[in-house]
Amino acid sequence: MRYRLTIEYDGTPFCGWQSQREGGAVQDALSAAIIGFCGETATAFGAGRTDTGVHARGQVAHLDLESAPTPDKLMAGLNYHLKPQPVAVVAAAYAQQAFDARFSALARHYQYRILARRAVPALDRERVWFVPQKLALAPMQEAAAHFIGKHDFTTFRSVQCQAKSPVKTLSDLSLTGLGDEIIITAAAPSFLHNQVRSLAGALKHVGEGKWSPDQARAALAAADRAQCPPVAPACGLTLMQVDYPADILAAPEGRS
Repeated sequence: MRYRLTIEYDGTPFCGWQSQREGGAVQDALSAAIIGFCGETATAFGAGRTDTGVHARGQVAHLDLESAPTPDKLMAGLNYHLKPQPVAVVAAAYAQQAFDARFSALARHYQYRILARRAVPALDRERVWFVPQKLALAPMQEAAAHFIGKHDFTTFRSVQCQAKSPVKTLSDLSLTGLGDEIIITAAAPSFLHNQVRSLAGALKHVGEGKWSPDQARAALAAADRAQCPPVAPACGLTLMQVDYPADILAAPEGRS
């Protein structure tokens, strides 16, 4: 039986989502929890391969189990065996065999938080990028508009990125001021390695007055990684949601 899981986690103690040879990934924690729950060796395949220190509120994964527990029992059992690690399955459902958490996805939504004030964060130190001075929001918003749409994002792509093409389509890159915070929202069918963090670093560069919005647009057009300012740290980034076609989310026949 195939299942669809919605998972949240604090990425701080993990080396990312993807299983590593030395262990320490969110995927590894889930695999151990599956063994603890039902004794099966199974892999939870995720929609997004979040990096070391990146968080998730709406990571989606699929997995196949021979024992076929109900979704409620699966969620409860996995959460019991995940303790005390900062990972939780917040929803579980039966899934069609055609459902693939990664390849069935229509869009991925990320949020990046910047805290721009003199006082260091006491409560959110691993949830925000602390910048000890105010940033100019309006020019950051103007610069962000240049990145929306289909572009060659080589400038904002990690040199370790394994994607076949640097061309991606951003459907949203918007910024909102909330007190001392600047919230960056990004959405696209898929992202390049470090793309959101690279864009956040560029927008912070604009907010500091080191770049104008036109210089940000020129850096994009250059398609040159050397043009990218320092990449924003992982701690401010959260995978918020993954979208799927309604028909692929329907329960398999005879299951609900």
